[in-house]
Amino acid sequence: MGAVSDWRVRTARTLRVVDAFVIVWAVAGAYSIRFGLDSGFAVSGQDSSYVWLSILLAVTWWLMLGAWGTRQSRILGSGPDEYKRVAAASLWLFGFVAIFSYVFRVETARGYVGIALPAGLVGLLLARWLLRQHLSIHRQKGRRMSRLLLLGGPGAVAHLAATLRREKHAGYMPVALYTPGSHDPSAELASVGLPVLGHIPDTDAILAAIGQCDADAIAVSAGVQLHPQTLRHLGWELADRNVGLIMAPALTDIAGPRIHTRQVAGLPLIHVTTPTLEAGQRVAKRLFDVAVSAGLIVLSSPLLAVLALLVKLDSPGPILFRQERVGFEGNRFKMLKFRSMVVDAEARLSELADRNEGNGLLFKIKNDPRITRTGGFLRRYSLDELPQLFNVLSGSMSLVGPRPPLPKEVDAYEHDVRRRLLVKPGVTGLWQVSGRSNLSWQDSIRLDLYYVENWSLAGDLVILLRTAQAVFGSHGAY
Repeated sequence: MGAVSDWRVRTARTLRVVDAFVIVWAVAGAYSIRFGLDSGFAVSGQDSSYVWLSILLAVTWWLMLGAWGTRQSRILGSGPDEYKRVAAASLWLFGFVAIFSYVFRVETARGYVGIALPAGLVGLLLARWLLRQHLSIHRQKGRRMSRLLLLGGPGAVAHLAATLRREKHAGYMPVALYTPGSHDPSAELASVGLPVLGHIPDTDAILAAIGQCDADAIAVSAGVQLHPQTLRHLGWELADRNVGLIMAPALTDIAGPRIHTRQVAGLPLIHVTTPTLEAGQRVAKRLFDVAVSAGLIVLSSPLLAVLALLVKLDSPGPILFRQERVGFEGNRFKMLKFRSMVVDAEARLSELADRNEGNGLLFKIKNDPRITRTGGFLRRYSLDELPQLFNVLSGSMSLVGPRPPLPKEVDAYEHDVRRRLLVKPGVTGLWQVSGRSNLSWQDSIRLDLYYVENWSLAGDLVILLRTAQAVFGSHGAY
């Protein structure tokens, strides 16, 4: 556990230094812009009081970031919690400043506060983002991660191990398994490739397993056959040994805003709200789609004209390719694209069926001979999808949503997969920013269903920003 503790200490120390640097930069910059400095950096009169105010503000700001837990290792590397805490600490601080100034009638230069707060907040968030990228690089190589012993039923720990391995940026590295009360080996555990350190539902045996695999935390998943009193004693022992305890309930693909915890007689009950896209949310999403798509059409109109000319000159045939897709609640529509293939591409599909490299029901081929020269360029940077902005404007599609399926794909859907049709299909979505054509069919469906279950306008904005990064990187596009 020494190595793990060491990276936590180093990371916390780095955060303290970076936070101090950004805060001093913001406060000193706000002071110099508002009051100015002479050649000797001397201050006098009323300005001198702001020197002490600046020092007090910087120290308090730095302390509040620590008090709000922004440097805790468990929130670093993934998720929005780190950014939320940084923003909350900063806004609370300046709220206190405003209240103090009003109650005690202290005249505070609004220009000074108006510069220091936004500059410092943006600087802190940007610094945290840069440090997160650095930490993610280490975690992809298996460094700076928490070592976990997974407790639970065979199926549950196997699923949890696979999920944590896939999401390395979260910072959890499964190192061993413990299946209390389950003595029969299973194929699921064999496929995980981690040692099973025991089956005895006893606190001492579990603690011995923790020492054996040098874990610094345990994750208790579904199917764990431990008496509540045993689990309670285990928690006490773990606290004494500074070992973390993580509860991983059998809830998959549920976003944080849908989860609410309520204490009843000492029991933490987890409430999961039903996913619904209410009328107000639908209106907000539609207004957002109309405003953004109309703006993008206007801004990109010169590019659209150039691309249309290139498609026309490159090969005979229409400029736009219209394909029937299935949209909201099973309604069919014509999806628009710039034509990137030869005119008889659909007729030649049967000739290439044995070369399919797509996932599941999707047909994909790298170096598809039907793609035109201009079409290859358009597909690489997803420029062929720009006409779909007109689908968004007309209401048959949304900017963000599940991938628009073909009718033959929908006909082959299982019952659960049809939930993808509860929202409008999108020009982009989680499938676009998480691997595009490199995703397996199961992963594509999982991401689409996750979006349907956990939609939010803020989530749409994040996906749009990540789409730009994925498109310019051109990963998984063919």
